[in-house]
Amino acid sequence: MAPVRATVQAVPLVATAIVMLDAATDFFPDAPLVGVITPVRLAVLAGLVATAVTAPRLATFRTRLDLAIALLLLSAIATTYADGHPDAPLRALMTALATFYPLVGVRRSQPESWRAVALLALVCVAAAATSAFAQVTNEVPTGFCRTGLFTDVDCDSGGAGAMIRATGTFANPNLLAAFLVLLTPVALLTAVTVAERTARVAVVAVGLLAYGAVLTTFSRAGCVAAAAGLLVLGGAYWLAPRLGRWGVRTLTTVGPAGLAAVTVALWVVSRAGDALGVRGQAWKAAVDLAVDLAVDHPLGIGLGRAGDAVSAAVPGGRTFVHAHNMWLNWLAEAGVAGLLGILLVTVIAIASAVRAAREKSVAGVVGLAALTGFFLAATVDHPANPDRIAMLFWLVLGLVMAEVPGGWRESGTPARATGRSGRRARR
Repeated sequence: MAPVRATVQAVPLVATAIVMLDAATDFFPDAPLVGVITPVRLAVLAGLVATAVTAPRLATFRTRLDLAIALLLLSAIATTYADGHPDAPLRALMTALATFYPLVGVRRSQPESWRAVALLALVCVAAAATSAFAQVTNEVPTGFCRTGLFTDVDCDSGGAGAMIRATGTFANPNLLAAFLVLLTPVALLTAVTVAERTARVAVVAVGLLAYGAVLTTFSRAGCVAAAAGLLVLGGAYWLAPRLGRWGVRTLTTVGPAGLAAVTVALWVVSRAGDALGVRGQAWKAAVDLAVDLAVDHPLGIGLGRAGDAVSAAVPGGRTFVHAHNMWLNWLAEAGVAGLLGILLVTVIAIASAVRAAREKSVAGVVGLAALTGFFLAATVDHPANPDRIAMLFWLVLGLVMAEVPGGWRESGTPARATGRSGRRARR
């Protein structure tokens, strides 16, 4: 029975590997095998079942995000079926949420599994980053060009001064930047899994390659987010362990205050005409849409429909895929309940990452860096709109939430990753 159990225990990690590889390279076909079951969904389902079978108890899966996830899911179900919208976006959301719990389960039942997750992240980051550099060095047309840091141009008419914006393995440069901002800190976690110095140098070299690939996208939000993530990565290890309880509470309070400030700022700039270009237009349309829907359609307009609604509201025939802000997009598509759910996810995730980093968890540190950069990018974009990035986002959340107890008043270190020995670092 031991070999059988060991095989079943490996299934969640295999499922995680499939999700991460698909997020990095779109490796697996999107066509369903049968019904609505795609290869990735089959892997996620197998990971869920295997984790449920091998987990010692149900409490293994309990996290601080459970209520927020339930609220997101209920708001998505309500807006989908109340107005009879297509359920394909709901299935995509459920698939993304389903990637969260197998990783939480395997991290808590097999604490050393963070090493495997870090190695997978390193492979995925290397694949996407090298693809981006190959496009630039070989001058492969991507359909996206700039003549400077702030000016998009048509690649055919840009002339000799046009610079190719790398897309790597993604549909556009902003998605590649978001992927690298989210996963590169996790890839650098591999450096603490090896004792040999040259091996650590190789890991750091891949990390630098990945951050260099962010520059090849010429994504302003991506570059700012990557810089913020690096600052957090460098500072959290030294600052967080020195914070007392009130320090953690202060940082946790700063999160909601910052989100409130961003909300007010978006409201103000959305009234300022076209001063901020297409993003200002999208924010204005999304804010106006949310106000109009507050009474007539409090459940939102339906998942995946914000882009069409914003496009219809913006003059000039410009096409939008989303509202260019993750929280505004949830508000438009799933109403106030959806907004509350994603706000809770944001605040709880940052608070939990700060706590884990304070306890000298390297997984907590890299998770805090990844989420800081990603949430910063999400203020001017919605990188979790595509399925590949959404699933990766929930995987990173799973890595972070497995580091802290399921309840706010509980103590202990469920799956603490703190160094090469896996033991908690001394203060």
